Amino acid sequence: FQHGAGKAEDTFKTSPFHLDLWFYFTLQNWVLDFGRPIAMIILPLEWFPLNKPSAGDYFHMAYNVITPFLLLKLIERSPKTLPRSMVYVSIITFVMGASIHLVGDSVNHRLIFSGYQHHLSVRENPIIRNLKPETLIDSFELLYYYDEYLGHSMWYIPFFLILFIYFTGCFTPAAGQSRMPLAALLLVGPSSLYYWYLVTEGQIFILYIFTFFAMMALVMHQRRKGLVLDSNGLFLFLSFTITLLLIAAWVGWLWNDKILRKKYPGVIYIPEPWAFYTLHMNNLHAAKGSF
Repeated sequence: FQHGAGKAEDTFKTSPFHLDLWFYFTLQNWVLDFGRPIAMIILPLEWFPLNKPSAGDYFHMAYNVITPFLLLKLIERSPKTLPRSMVYVSIITFVMGASIHLVGDSVNHRLIFSGYQHHLSVRENPIIRNLKPETLIDSFELLYYYDEYLGHSMWYIPFFLILFIYFTGCFTPAAGQSRMPLAALLLVGPSSLYYWYLVTEGQIFILYIFTFFAMMALVMHQRRKGLVLDSNGLFLFLSFTITLLLIAAWVGWLWNDKILRKKYPGVIYIPEPWAFYTLHMNNLHAAKGSF
């Protein structure tokens, strides 16, 4: 009987808003992930030669350690007992995928200094299409595959899976707990904007929308049981909702861009921010420099 009571207590216990973890999580996402390529471009090449890791690579290394640590701390603070084995396997896969991406992304971004253009495919890039022997082009396409496909998949699938597992423990029968403090509302904007960057630059819209729909389905299912989201669940759900609106605005803005349309010919057209930057912002800087 006491064991059953303990299970019930575990089920209905509610966590306060984890301001410290969500703040650190959002901050390190912006600094270590979004800031990686910016640091690499801004800091002088003399400090980080092209044959050595860039500043962005060190940012990525820090991200690969800090992010899984923060995700584990989130899981630890869940009021509900979550499937530990699935969490551990997901964290291990996350670290492996992010590490694969570190290598591929490092080389691909360093190629910018040699004239590589991210809005073009590997074979269409001027610095690569004339390489001899032609098998070298295959090697660069393999590098791109590790960076954009294998690395992203092994990085982002466990990332969203862990967030969803955590989300399943964010329900409470106390309607009074279903509100966000002011600090959470202030963090929603930066958090949503980062997820927009993550989904568009990582080209993981299908993974994101699947996770979001799973969250919506879980919310409706739990509501029938009289359970509502606590402040942490509301923060995550609202962040994902605003992210969808930002993605829609981004796609609408670039809907008629013929060059980007050529690079993203599929049914789902979601251009990468860095492809937009190398196509339009570099051209803008070049035009200003010519005056």
